[in-house]
Amino acid sequence: MAGTKGILSAVGGTPLVELEKLAADFDFRVFAKVERFNPGGSIKDRPALNMLLEKVRSGELVPGRHTVIESSSGNLAIGLAQACCYFGLRFVCVVDIRTTEQNLAVLRAYGAEVEVVTEPEPVSGEYLPGRLLRVRELAELIPDSYVPDQYANPRNAAAHLTTMREIAEALDGRIDYLFCAAGTTGTLGGCASYVRSHGLSTQLVAVDAVGSVLFGSPVSCSRLIPGHGTSVLPALFDASAADHVVHVSDLESVVGCRRLVRREALLAGGSSGALVAALEKMAPGIPAGSTCVLVLPDGGDRYLDTVYSDTWVRSHFGEVSHLWKESASHAGPPHAGPPPGGGPDETKEPLSC
Repeated sequence: MAGTKGILSAVGGTPLVELEKLAADFDFRVFAKVERFNPGGSIKDRPALNMLLEKVRSGELVPGRHTVIESSSGNLAIGLAQACCYFGLRFVCVVDIRTTEQNLAVLRAYGAEVEVVTEPEPVSGEYLPGRLLRVRELAELIPDSYVPDQYANPRNAAAHLTTMREIAEALDGRIDYLFCAAGTTGTLGGCASYVRSHGLSTQLVAVDAVGSVLFGSPVSCSRLIPGHGTSVLPALFDASAADHVVHVSDLESVVGCRRLVRREALLAGGSSGALVAALEKMAPGIPAGSTCVLVLPDGGDRYLDTVYSDTWVRSHFGEVSHLWKESASHAGPPHAGPPPGGGPDETKEPLSC
């Protein structure tokens, strides 16, 4: 990011790669913005730095005095932990029991203090409301504290003006469809703002999770795959930012991840698999010759015990490994993908969690 130093100067400028093998079944081009190459390993490095940088420069956040407090189950927490470590700020992160041991170890390696919410909110069965409550409690208890609040902070969305600018410059503004995982909706909102202010014809596709409150999920249920969807409507949410909305189930996300790594040798996170699934659902309506871009939020190394674990997948979905088996004569699965408008036909209930 411009004007930063040290490791934080490596935030942004991630590669845009063409996915020719994934697109082999389509008559349009597919590119991926590979955000795992940010120094903290995900797209969340961008808003994490953007929500801190100006306050550090202005003296509103002073090393040794101020404490940053935030709720996150993974990637934003790591982005903030890295930035706070560099700036010399105390960081308290509120997570829940679903946060992986790997992510907890990374947070602690950066010097973050971790608070774990162990019980879900009784009505919704979700952990996020409890995490947000604990953040508010800590902010009242800890003097000189700052809560970035990724769910409401406009600097979250503003960080992605740069994300979209990088994509537009790489493709000379010729992007027909941009697929974004929708959670805090910062990426979606920031990219949409750039598209509209620069007069691009790009259509924004919001990829939401089945069971999420964002775009009217057809099913109400808990979710397993983090990174897209949410149980609390964020203040940043603007439904008009999306030209299209695609809901993707947890199993469809898993299949999308496996397909991406089989065809492109690209090990990506759970929400990236959701983007692949959404692309396949949208494919019948995408005109020939179009250019599509998937914003892949993170890498798959943080999902080895879940999305890429056959044991974990079987425990939640049963025996479904046939959905991503390779054929000897094809770079990808023996079938082109889920039927239009739904998930893998073998699942019977493609829109269940």
